[in-house]
Amino acid sequence: MSTETTRRGTRRRAGLRRFALTLVGVLAALAVLGGAGAAVSLAQGPRVTEVQVDPASAIEVAGARAILTVNQALADVDPDRVSVTPAAPFTVDAAGRSVGVRFTVPLDDDTEYTVRVDGARAVGGGPETTLETTFTTPPAEVFLLQRDPDGDDTIFRSTLDGENAVPVYTAPTIEDFRATSTRLVVATAEDGVSGLQVMNRDGSDVTAVTLPGEGIVQALQVSQRGDLAGFTYSDPGGQGDASVLYTARLREPAADPVPIEVGGEAVSVDRWRFVPDSSALLLIDFDGELILTDPEADADPALLGGAITIDAIARGTYTAIVERVEQGIRQLDLRTGEETALVEPDRELGMLGAVTPVTAGGEGRAGTIRQYQRMLDSGRPEAQLLAHVAEDGTARVLFEVGAEDALLQGCVSPSGRYVAALVAPDILTNPYDVGGQPIPGRVETHIVEVDTGEEVSVLSGFDISWCTTGPW
Repeated sequence: MSTETTRRGTRRRAGLRRFALTLVGVLAALAVLGGAGAAVSLAQGPRVTEVQVDPASAIEVAGARAILTVNQALADVDPDRVSVTPAAPFTVDAAGRSVGVRFTVPLDDDTEYTVRVDGARAVGGGPETTLETTFTTPPAEVFLLQRDPDGDDTIFRSTLDGENAVPVYTAPTIEDFRATSTRLVVATAEDGVSGLQVMNRDGSDVTAVTLPGEGIVQALQVSQRGDLAGFTYSDPGGQGDASVLYTARLREPAADPVPIEVGGEAVSVDRWRFVPDSSALLLIDFDGELILTDPEADADPALLGGAITIDAIARGTYTAIVERVEQGIRQLDLRTGEETALVEPDRELGMLGAVTPVTAGGEGRAGTIRQYQRMLDSGRPEAQLLAHVAEDGTARVLFEVGAEDALLQGCVSPSGRYVAALVAPDILTNPYDVGGQPIPGRVETHIVEVDTGEEVSVLSGFDISWCTTGPW
């Protein structure tokens, strides 16, 4: 072997040793830095790295979530150490690096909310920290229907102040419509035959919903769960369906609608409601039987006794407000069958009409909105009003009109922050139109804030999208 070859081998081995020593040094430095980083992280405790929340959806539907993701896996999170400000009911689901807060009722519009988790600790120990995020919900928008005896009917989208109302759908005759968080479902009529369309909330992508035949659609409602529409259908010739209840999946508008069956037969109904946050329906058949049924469950329909009407079903509690033949208006827990009387108001308000539960979304807001008619001593009507009756019976009048006007309906916004009062002014000189579901020619929707009793605005039109059903 030559001397030159020996020198080259020696230099190569020396270079490899230097590389190995350098690599060991770098790895050692990285290990030190990594350990220091971990130590700093442990010393600081968990911190929020990402937040997921949809404020626009949160004011429309129950079940919206705020998810806080942190930089470390968390030890068990005590739900009692989680808070939402302003107060709103919620549940907590924490796992791994995420804390999920699910709002069990819709949130107020145009409001800043703070979600706070006190005492958060990493699963491996270390100091406790506070996790917090703040988000602001957008101002509320509503849809209203305006009928025009000399032209086409129009559904408008509007802010609560009525400014910048935008037409989203127009047709010669619009009988009714309902809104979900993503869609509009519109019942139209032509030559006495109903049509049903589903579209985006801006009026785009209009698609016909298949109906059982060429007949009459009424009692239109929608369910957020399952993206369903429900309606009664009647054969105008009287030879087929008579107010038979059907449901249709809005994602599959071309599919045949499904009749709701009780005892193996399609049921004709007088009144009905979707049960919020479920796939169940509550209905009253033409025999006056109150029935709870779930077409997606294996259980048989539950017969709940005789009833005259269904006023409403509370979000989140499965409590129905129904009127019995003898007992009057009652609260019925659909989970247990337990039935209770309404709390009596602390003042005389008049003859009780419709009752709507108020979601407990604000301080002192829980209770009911009740419609009353106050009479003079002579037995003549004096006034009609909407009142908030708290859970302890404390009553506040929110809205009132005189006997010359007609208070047709009261509807509560998703979070319970507002009530909409539908009024037909000067009812004696304000005749009903000739639609399949008639309404007075002039109508106004008054928006009132429940907490303060202050009127926010007066909007032209009716069938505001807060309503579960139309004013029929």
